[in-house]
Amino acid sequence: MKIISVIGLKNTGKTTLVTKIVKELVKRGYRIGTVKHSHHGFDLPGKDTWKHKEAGAELVVGSGKGTFFSFADDMELDTILNLMKFSKNLDFIVLEGFKHAKYAKISTSDLNDDYIIATVNVMNIDEDHLKSLVDLIEERSYGMIQELNCKKCGFENCNEYIKEKLSGSVTTEVECKTESDQVLLKINDNMIPLNPFVRSFIEETITGMVNSLKTEEFGVNEIKKIELLIRNE
Repeated sequence: MKIISVIGLKNTGKTTLVTKIVKELVKRGYRIGTVKHSHHGFDLPGKDTWKHKEAGAELVVGSGKGTFFSFADDMELDTILNLMKFSKNLDFIVLEGFKHAKYAKISTSDLNDDYIIATVNVMNIDEDHLKSLVDLIEERSYGMIQELNCKKCGFENCNEYIKEKLSGSVTTEVECKTESDQVLLKINDNMIPLNPFVRSFIEETITGMVNSLKTEEFGVNEIKKIELLIRNE
């Protein structure tokens, strides 16, 4: 899963650019998620979900034609990204805002940021420019970095890997070896990075145990995803 952030000053077309990027990525066959950063709350005063939260609910869920989760506390970006990645098996997540995040960025303003791979005037962007922009996103964006400095990507550390990806000096085949769409470990609400050996050990052990169970009796004929939660309280 790769991540790209659209940043810029207020009223410079960030949301417009996000929607254009999403549409083009979808055309190319990718599964996309988006995250918008806001300094304000998303529950409108007076609405039912706002009333629930004001009453003291820590988690509010709206369910209908869609499902909306609203937490009373702030959640770290990496936690949000991991939850999205594992719930929908996404190919790309497009962020709107999050200017301090260490992911490849497209800017709608003249900003100074080492992670910016392109600056765009949204008012003047045409179809050809958009396609070349998404080509750049495919080439230079990357996924979640776990700061393990394992060197399995061919670089001395994670920062060197990021630097080379942003510059376009490496091919799209060069990717972080510690990021996984298969195994996620979270302890006390903290994401725990796993090196390839530990990740493989956990995956094979848990999968082997589950495969020995008679899951068909409970309506599970094909095992696609395993979720195990242990409360040690």
